Amino acid sequence: MVLRPGLRMLRKQIPMRASRRNPWIQLALIALVIVLGLGSRRFSSHLPSFVAAYAGDTLWALAAFLGLGLVFPRSSTVRLALSALAISFAVELSQLYHAPWIDAVRSTTAGALLLGHGFLWSDLACYTAGVGLGILIDGAASRDRAVASS
Repeated sequence: MVLRPGLRMLRKQIPMRASRRNPWIQLALIALVIVLGLGSRRFSSHLPSFVAAYAGDTLWALAAFLGLGLVFPRSSTVRLALSALAISFAVELSQLYHAPWIDAVRSTTAGALLLGHGFLWSDLACYTAGVGLGILIDGAASRDRAVASS
């Protein structure tokens, strides 16, 4: 496979095939991200406006990344990242669709947390940042797994 110099460096930093992720660590991280995300909404008046506006969406995508890592523990980081981005972007784009049944689902607390309300371009950037954060966390955990196995 021919790779450009920048891609070679990226490939070395992001393992193409991850060793098995620890489900307990994944669950703990997901729980932490959920608490932080809900807290960012609940206590938004006490946070800087930038954090209050964007933390929830960023953490939503991070939770999607971590959740996929829990369900598919041997998937590569790249595959998880692309899948989490695809899901996040699809959910955001679904907010352009308004029918009584889906708006009724979105009017519930769970529906609002999972599906959101209205499309915003800035949410796409937040999702990308959240998945990027997931890549960094997974990379650090991957290095720890490699050290522990050697």
